[in-house]
Amino acid sequence: MNDSSTDTANAIPPRPAPRPPLRFGTLMLESRFLLSPLAGYTNLPFRLVIRELGGVGLCTTDLVNARGLLAQTPKTCELTETCPGDEPLAVQIFGHEPQVMADAARLLERRGAAAVDINMGCPVDKVTRCGAGASMMVRPDDTARLVETVVRAVKIPVTVKMRLGWDDASITAPRLARRFESAGVAAVAIHGRTRAQGFSGTVNREGIRSVVEAVRTIPVIGNGDVRTVADAARMLEETGCAGVSIGRGALANPWIFRQLAAWEATGSWPPAGSFDERLALFRRQLELRIAQLGPERAIPSIRPTAHWHLKAMRVPAALRNRYQQARTPAEAARVLAEIEEHGPQGASRTSMLPDLAIPVPRGPVEHW
Repeated sequence: MNDSSTDTANAIPPRPAPRPPLRFGTLMLESRFLLSPLAGYTNLPFRLVIRELGGVGLCTTDLVNARGLLAQTPKTCELTETCPGDEPLAVQIFGHEPQVMADAARLLERRGAAAVDINMGCPVDKVTRCGAGASMMVRPDDTARLVETVVRAVKIPVTVKMRLGWDDASITAPRLARRFESAGVAAVAIHGRTRAQGFSGTVNREGIRSVVEAVRTIPVIGNGDVRTVADAARMLEETGCAGVSIGRGALANPWIFRQLAAWEATGSWPPAGSFDERLALFRRQLELRIAQLGPERAIPSIRPTAHWHLKAMRVPAALRNRYQQARTPAEAARVLAEIEEHGPQGASRTSMLPDLAIPVPRGPVEHW
C-alpha cells in the first residue's frame, strides 16, 4: 500500500532504477538508507529498535570524544556500547589531534567496529571552539593530514560526515571530499547546510550534488530534511548521491527505513506504525533502555522520546503528563496500560497517525 498522505509532495515517487549495492570500501551494506548519528538519541536501544523494524543499512553512534574514548570514561562507554544484533555499526569520533584520533580508531577496530566515522559536521560551540566538528572544514591542510593519519592507522573503512562549509562564503566540502578520497576515505556524508545555518532554512541539494561531482569513485551520502519516502527520492534524484542518511526523520518515523527498502524493491511501501504498533515500539525501547542503564537513569532519559511518541499517538495531554511524572518502571507501565486502554483521541487504533515534527535547536549556533 502506498502512503502519500504524509509525503511533502503530491506525486508518489516511482520505484528507483536499479543501482549497485552500496559499499564503504570492503564493507558491503544491505541497504543504502542509513541511520545518522544524533547526539543524545542514537543509543543502543534506539539502534536495536530500528534494526528490528528492518531496512537500515548501517547505524552510527552518537558522536564520541576521541580522548574520552581512550580514557574509557563512563559516558563514552555508554555511547559505544553494543551487542550481537547491532551490526554493522560505525562509531563516530570527534577531535582535532591526529594521533589521538588514530589511536581511538585503532581501539574501535580492535573492538569490532565495522567503520570509523570522523565528525566534521557538529556545529555546537563547545565542539567547534576546541578545533573539532565543523571548524575542521576551515583548516583544510590540517584536516587532510588528520584524515590521512586515521586512514593509515586502521584496516576498517574510515568515513567522514561534514557540512557544506562553515558559511556561505566558505563552501569547502567539494575540495575537501576530493582530498579525503585521495587519502583513502571510503565514503563521505554531507549534511546540506553550512555551520552558520545550523538547522535553519532548507537543505541545499545542489550543494550536495557539487560534492557528488567532485569525487571519482567513493560514495557520497546525502543528509538533511529527509522525513518521508518522497524526500529520500528527491535526495537521490537531485543530488546523484549513492545513499541517504536519516536522523530526525527516523526519530519521528522509525519505520522509514522499512518503507524505503520496500519502495526500492517494489515501488510501494507500507504505512508507518499505527497507535498499537507505536505503543509496542515505545515499550520495547523503554525495556531496552532500562536493561542498559537501570531504572533510575532510564526512566528520565527516555522522557523526550516518550513525549514525541505519545503526542504522535494522539494521547490526551493529561495522560502524557502523567507518564512524564513516572519515576519507576512500575509507574511507567501503569500509565502505559491506561494509555493502551484509552486509545488515540479522535482516531482509531489502526488509522494513520499525524506527522511528527522533531524540534531542532533554535537561535544563534554560537549559543547552542
